[in-house]
Amino acid sequence: MEVRDLIYTLVEVVVAISCCLGNMLVILALWISNSIKQPTFCLIVSLAVADFLVGCIAIPSALVVNGQVETSFYICLFISCVEILLTLVSVLCLTAIALDRFFRVYIPLRYKRTVTQKLSFLVVATCWLVAVPLSFTPMFGWYNHGTLNASANFTIVCEFIAVIPFSYLVYFNFFLCNLIPLLVMIVLYSGVFCIMRGNLKAKPGSHIPKSSQNYLRKEKQLAGSLSLVLALFALSWLPLHIMNCISYFGDHTAVSESAFYAGIVLSHANSAVNPIVYAFKIRKIKEAYKKFWRRCISCAEENQEFQTSQLNDSNLSNDVITLTTSA
Repeated sequence: MEVRDLIYTLVEVVVAISCCLGNMLVILALWISNSIKQPTFCLIVSLAVADFLVGCIAIPSALVVNGQVETSFYICLFISCVEILLTLVSVLCLTAIALDRFFRVYIPLRYKRTVTQKLSFLVVATCWLVAVPLSFTPMFGWYNHGTLNASANFTIVCEFIAVIPFSYLVYFNFFLCNLIPLLVMIVLYSGVFCIMRGNLKAKPGSHIPKSSQNYLRKEKQLAGSLSLVLALFALSWLPLHIMNCISYFGDHTAVSESAFYAGIVLSHANSAVNPIVYAFKIRKIKEAYKKFWRRCISCAEENQEFQTSQLNDSNLSNDVITLTTSA
């Protein structure tokens, strides 16, 4: 293994551990605080699950399809599709969150009746179910036939770009499944901020109650935090997609392998950064973190007290036995 590959592997391992620990904390904190029952935070939990699986599955898969392991062609293709799956789930969850925020400010009086807990669970299930056929499209024939034809007994050195064609990555995965939803989300968040800015500006001769102003400011802050999550997602993934476009429309050697490695690490790092954004920017998740840690500390103290009590009882019993024996 070259030094570059070793560094890439070590960095990916660190990112994977960060993804797993950070997003597990998000999931547990929101679950314990019952915030998962609220539509917005239900969608955030779904996004955190996808980010958690990036650390558990996508990054180990990326190391497998790095040209270091020999596998069956179709196994390599399946592993590559799993990587794409988690990206598409994240895109669909971010789109659902943007729609939720838009409805929250566009129909505030009907929002709670329309966007119910049951509907939010249904949307989460839809995001995952829709992502499956979109990401596994290469399994149905849109793969690199040249690699399959050149393989000996369907065995190849497993490499992502050897099985997934750039035409799928550029036209289908980027333009259709990433770029269009990204543009839709930008329009939705622009609409959210325009509506809120209009609501916060009192018309001449009118007065906005202080409670309404506080509510609108909280909603604006939450929308700003979630739009930051969207911006970080775009900044993390666009470099890799742009490099795919350059390789497809231009010269295959125009982008170095090291640049592709950097783009892959950056895209995976996005899943590790999201829990940090939640902690610093979203008040309810920050409170959920505090509640979770307080419960952990409380359980640890109770466990320590129980062990101390058991130890004291054991010592007392030993003292009694000693005194009885002496008598």
